[in-house]
Amino acid sequence: MPVFEYKALNGAGKAVQGLQEAESPKALRATLKRNGVFLTEVLGEKQVQAQQARDVNVRRWVVARVKAEDLAVMTRQLAVLVHAGIPLVESLAALVEQVEHERLKRVISEVRQRVNEGASLADALGAHPRVFSTLYVNMIRAGESSGALDVVLVRLADFTESQARLRAKIVGTMIYPAVMVVIGGVVLGALFTVVIPKITKIFEDTHAVLPWTTKILIAFSGFMARWWWAVLVVAGLSVWGFFRWKASTAGRARWDRFKLTVPVFGRLIRTIAIGRFSRTLATLLKSGVPLLAAMDIVKNVVGNVRLAEVIEQARVSIQEGESIAAPLKRSGEFPPLVHHMVAVGERSGSLEEMLGNVADAYEDQVDTTVAALTSLLEPFMIVAMGMVVAFIVFSILMPILQINTLAGGN
Repeated sequence: MPVFEYKALNGAGKAVQGLQEAESPKALRATLKRNGVFLTEVLGEKQVQAQQARDVNVRRWVVARVKAEDLAVMTRQLAVLVHAGIPLVESLAALVEQVEHERLKRVISEVRQRVNEGASLADALGAHPRVFSTLYVNMIRAGESSGALDVVLVRLADFTESQARLRAKIVGTMIYPAVMVVIGGVVLGALFTVVIPKITKIFEDTHAVLPWTTKILIAFSGFMARWWWAVLVVAGLSVWGFFRWKASTAGRARWDRFKLTVPVFGRLIRTIAIGRFSRTLATLLKSGVPLLAAMDIVKNVVGNVRLAEVIEQARVSIQEGESIAAPLKRSGEFPPLVHHMVAVGERSGSLEEMLGNVADAYEDQVDTTVAALTSLLEPFMIVAMGMVVAFIVFSILMPILQINTLAGGN
C-alpha cells in the first residue's frame, strides 16, 4: 500500500502537512475526512520522490535520520500489538498510522508490504540496514524462530532505550566543554587580532623596556593578526588529515588502541565498550541467538577495533571448543571482573544473567565517572581560562605601571 504525502486543512482551518498510507488518493481523501482533515493537495509516491530530489535541503536531511528514541518507541508499540495477538501485518499497518517520523513511516510501510508478500519480518527489516542494525535484525530473526517475538521486541526496546540514554548522557556531558572552548576561542581570537595589537602599539611608541611576558604577548598577537588565515587553513587541513587517517584501516586500529591508553578518558572509553559488550551479548543470548552468531554481532557494536579483535579471537577459540573467559583473560583488555563473571556464568549455566550483572556494574560505573568528569571539567576550564586572562592582563598592566612610574619620576 503506497504512502502519500499530502497538504490539507484541519478543523480550525490551519494548513497541515503529513504522510498517510492509503490505497489511492480517493481513499486518502476519505480517510482524512473521517479524521476531520480536508485534503487540498496530494502527491503519489513517485511524485514525492521527484520532489525530494528537487528539494534537498537541510531540514530534509535532519528529518530523514531515525533516532534511537524513535526506533525504541516504535519497537515497544509493535511489541504491545504483537503481544495482544494482533496479526503482524495488521500490527505494522497500525504502526504506519501511529509513527510520526516521515522516514520511519515510509520504512515501516515498505516492511509491511514485504511481510504481506510472504517475507519474514527479519528479512523485511534487513532491507533497511541504515535504520535497523544487524543486531536488531538478528534478534527479530531469533524471536520469529523461537515464537517469542513479543518478548524479543520488549528486550530490543529496553536495549535501544538504554543505549540512547547512555549516548545522550555522554553527549550532554561534552556539550558544556565544547561550548566553552568555542566561545573562549572566539573571544581570545578577537583579543589577539584586534584589541591587543592596538594596546601594545602604545608600548612600542614609548620605546620602554618591556617584560618578557609582554614581548611574548606582542609577538603572538602580531603573528595572529597577520597570519590568522594561515592558522585557520593549517588547522582545517590538520583536522581533515586526521579524520582521513582515522578512516583508514591502519589508522583506525592505531587510534582505537591509543584511546584505551589515554589517562581518565581511556578508562571511561573501555568501561563504555565493555558495558555495551556485556549488555548486547546478554540480550542476544536471552533472545535465542546462537553464541557464535552473537559474538560475531557483538564485535561490531563495541565501537573499538582493538576490543573487536579480542572478541573475534574469543569467537574463534569458542569454535575450537574453548571457553569464552580464557581468551578474554589472555588479551589483557578485559578487567578481571569480566572474565571471572563470564567463567562463573559458563560453569553454572547462567551466562546471560552474569553478563547482565557485568553490564549493570559497568553502566553504573559509567554514570559515576561521567558525573565526576562533569563536576571536574567546569572548574578546570574556568581556571584554565582565568590563567590565560590573567597572563594577558599582567602582560598589559606591567608596562603601563612602569611607564607611569617613569613619568612620575620625571
